[in-house]
Amino acid sequence: MELINKPDFERAMARVEAWFSQEMLDRPPVRFALHNAEYSQGPGADGRWQSLKERWFDAEHQVDQFAASIEGRRFYGETFPVFSPNLGPNVFAAFHGAELDFGEVTSWVRHCIHDWDDLNRLAFCAENAYFKKIGELTRLALDKCEGRFMVGYTDLHGSLDCVADWRDPQVLCMDLLDCPEKVHEAVALADKSFLSVFDQYDAVLKKHGQLSVTWMCIPSRGKMHIPSCDFTSMLSTEDFDAFYLPSLKAEVRHMTHTVFHLDGKGMIRHLDSILALPEIHAVQFVQGVGDDLPIMQWLPVIKRIQAAGKGVVVDLQLAELEPFIAEMEPEGLYVCLAAPEAVQPDILKRLEKW
Repeated sequence: MELINKPDFERAMARVEAWFSQEMLDRPPVRFALHNAEYSQGPGADGRWQSLKERWFDAEHQVDQFAASIEGRRFYGETFPVFSPNLGPNVFAAFHGAELDFGEVTSWVRHCIHDWDDLNRLAFCAENAYFKKIGELTRLALDKCEGRFMVGYTDLHGSLDCVADWRDPQVLCMDLLDCPEKVHEAVALADKSFLSVFDQYDAVLKKHGQLSVTWMCIPSRGKMHIPSCDFTSMLSTEDFDAFYLPSLKAEVRHMTHTVFHLDGKGMIRHLDSILALPEIHAVQFVQGVGDDLPIMQWLPVIKRIQAAGKGVVVDLQLAELEPFIAEMEPEGLYVCLAAPEAVQPDILKRLEKW
């Protein structure tokens, strides 16, 4: 793949591929952006739309806005220009008949299982408006990307996260006790279409010479997946294993490369179950905000993941880089760091000396 703003593309991919294999070339991979940087702004506004949904559904505007945002930029390290079709993180739930409410920078799902009989009205449909719009965004981006940027697939959240979108997280917590069989039934419905939806996107992208990549912007020449289930931060490990682990196993066994999205300290209790899966190659540890900063207090967790033979994606503030380097071994780390473009070459040189 040749990109105008990423002339060292193949060398950067070699570092990523080494990282997936628990190896390191000259330095750890580094992406010059923080977690969720892609969701810091929405499609923008100029008064031409009658509603926020109409603005989000303007596929040409979304693609052109992204293309304009990378114009003239140089992408250092393992930072890749990636357009991922985006209608918000709950779009997989919407593919089955739920509706989305749109805000300026994200969207939310309207809970639609008020009674368990409502589950019978949910099903994946290829004619669903949200599914078709993601397809339109993908095709348009592929038409316009050549030599400028990569095209990825949309953010997909299946299993219990999808069920929580349909049902409501607080209510679902009680359902685990009151009617676990209904929860398993709903999870089975979400699981039924998940891998086939993933494969549809993967086939389209591969047909057009694209790699497998989504919102984390870590590409793979195989099938790249970011399994996650933020809902389980409220569950015991026993319930994690009973209600989510079977879905997780099925997802990761289908993929070439996986990075588990461990969102917050509430997920740490499930780490042993996650690390036990050989098909999980790495863990993205998201420490949170407020009292959960800085990253240094979480070094034992990061070292625990390293010790299990998994890679670790970590977010660092620029001021944390030197203390972090002093305490950590570089093997297995993938650093995400927001830094001005002018200092990025110097940071790369520093990482080579680690």
